[in-house]
Amino acid sequence: MNSSSLSVLIQRKVIMKNGTDHNKYQHIPVRIVLLISFFSIGIFLLIWFWGDLVHVTYEYNAHTLSSDVLIAATSTVPEVAVPKVVHLDPPHDVKGIYMSACVASTPSFRERVVSLVEETELNAIVIDVKDYTGTIAFYSQNPLFKDQETSGCRVSSMKDVLADLHERGIYTIARITVFQDPYYARKYPEQAVQRASDKGVWKDYKGLSFVDVGAKQYWEYIVALSKEAYEMGFDELNYDYIRFPSDGNMQDTFYPISEEMVVADPDLGKAQVLEGFFKYLSQNMKDTGAYLSADLFGMTMTNSDDLNIGQILEYALPYFDFIAPMTYPSHYPKGFLGYNDVNAHPYEIIKYSMDEGIKRAQAFDRELASTTPGYSTESEYKIRPWLQDNDYPVPYTPEMVRAQIQAVYDSGLSSWLLWDAGNTYTRSALHSAE
Repeated sequence: MNSSSLSVLIQRKVIMKNGTDHNKYQHIPVRIVLLISFFSIGIFLLIWFWGDLVHVTYEYNAHTLSSDVLIAATSTVPEVAVPKVVHLDPPHDVKGIYMSACVASTPSFRERVVSLVEETELNAIVIDVKDYTGTIAFYSQNPLFKDQETSGCRVSSMKDVLADLHERGIYTIARITVFQDPYYARKYPEQAVQRASDKGVWKDYKGLSFVDVGAKQYWEYIVALSKEAYEMGFDELNYDYIRFPSDGNMQDTFYPISEEMVVADPDLGKAQVLEGFFKYLSQNMKDTGAYLSADLFGMTMTNSDDLNIGQILEYALPYFDFIAPMTYPSHYPKGFLGYNDVNAHPYEIIKYSMDEGIKRAQAFDRELASTTPGYSTESEYKIRPWLQDNDYPVPYTPEMVRAQIQAVYDSGLSSWLLWDAGNTYTRSALHSAE
């Protein structure tokens, strides 16, 4: 049917329906009628198909929305790249100095010490992580340390400090004082060394308190601190004050956890308790990859007893990568090796101590080799002594400092550390950087 026929048909239907009243439409042009017709048909079709159209559109939008939500819910958030912490292996010949937390927390002072390392033969720095106060020297999110009340110094960004030292090629060592911890002893007096007289917290002559070496809850505390320090970037963990107390009224001491073992074996009881800590520490740090070192009294190189503090060289050797005897000439008693003035003989005291320590380490290896197939560790090379570079009780000249270093070399060893609590080292005692 063409458009003209359709127009005529529509007109006829209108006339037939409305009679003469529809005669008025006869004067409307066919073109207008056609437009009206097509418009009417369009409205009809739109109404007819509207439900389906809306239904389809709704389903499409719902599907699209659901897909978007699903994608958003299942998509993995891109991981933020976290800079990998760098660790350095110890230099073959470690030559280090000590840096207190207060110096490390003061950029100008810290840079002065770091510059000394860069300008000289030095290649390592030992930094306090926990000092004699029990203060943790960095800010931690670990509940064990984050709420610590302390008056000690803290480094605002220890991780950044370590990264900077590594960029300069400096080996980093975290110093952790262990059983001398006034903060922990005050918080957990039941784990502290106590006075036998009244069971109050015992203090040494400096007013400092100790934790009982046998307190296994405290062992966990030390391991947690050690792991966090290593994860922060320290290459090595150095443990100081790993001993029973000594400088105080020792007749009034009571060990709430270790007392039974100490009393049962006056000669080796303390050493056995301490070895238990060494073993625990070694086992729980083994998988981290951290190097471990132990500070021992200088006379552990020459004495076979435990010095009444639990330290015996052979009890420590299996559990540490390095042994750091504190062979400060000023700490040896008058008359040692027949010297009335021990400070006048720094070379002789260090040389003798190193020689004796090496002999014992070698004997220890031979004994283990006889019972342990494949054992071949050269334990004498674990010995890396602390040397004196401070004016106690007499001024230590550059010659006296250098004499100690030479004594280490002459004993066949090549690594050493310098101690000065004030961090003011004798530049002229050190060789310049090559």
